[in-house]
Amino acid sequence: MRKRSSIAITAGRAHCGGADRHSRARRGSRYLIVTILCAACIVQFATNPARAQCTARDVLQNQLKLKTRPTEVSQQLIQSGRDVATWKTITIGTFADPLGLRNKLDGMGCGIGGQAAEILARPTFILGSRKTDVELVLVSPAQLGFTSDTVTLADVYARARQFGFELAAAEVGPQLRIQYLDQPIGEFLIIGMEPIKTWSGEPIVLNVANGGAGLILIGQDGRASSEIHVTSRFVFARSHQSAPGTGPIDQTAAFLPP
Repeated sequence: MRKRSSIAITAGRAHCGGADRHSRARRGSRYLIVTILCAACIVQFATNPARAQCTARDVLQNQLKLKTRPTEVSQQLIQSGRDVATWKTITIGTFADPLGLRNKLDGMGCGIGGQAAEILARPTFILGSRKTDVELVLVSPAQLGFTSDTVTLADVYARARQFGFELAAAEVGPQLRIQYLDQPIGEFLIIGMEPIKTWSGEPIVLNVANGGAGLILIGQDGRASSEIHVTSRFVFARSHQSAPGTGPIDQTAAFLPP
């Protein structure tokens, strides 16, 4: 009787030991699977440049990596459009529809203000049908010859046209946001564009900004009579048609609205 009990205990221990080994094996297998999945996620994150590039930390890291410096703000009066060097060349016409463009901004972690989001959803916001490189210039109303503290948007547009600059396509705003990842803190760039009306009829232009909390695309008053500070900076498209030099501005002259 004791012999049988001893055999039963030994068999039980063997069974438990086998079960324990199987349990450890299953745990090890699950651990291996989890490790593989985590490694795959890390590789995907590392090879996906569209993830979280617009947060304040990512912008700082990008600036340190590229060793970029803030663009110097020049208020030197320009005499001709030829005096202004191309500031940046970007590519437009890379998205099939506005939704794809919006998803790209979201995927990069770029902030989108309420008015800007509404503009991107409007039927009048049209994307380029083919991939095109656009040369951009960066100028202020002061550089265009204005001497008062503020100037109307219509006056800025009219004066920019006299220098041979063109209004940028609406797509330039979000595309510049995507392609300008080292924007310095405190920089707000008004896109010189035809205003797009919100659902309530309010005309809005886009602004590419870094207010310190990350890269963002916002909207601002696009009425012809809206007042703009003379040191504000505008992004216009470069015209490839030469424009003659322009003399000093007559502040009392009438400017045609854009």
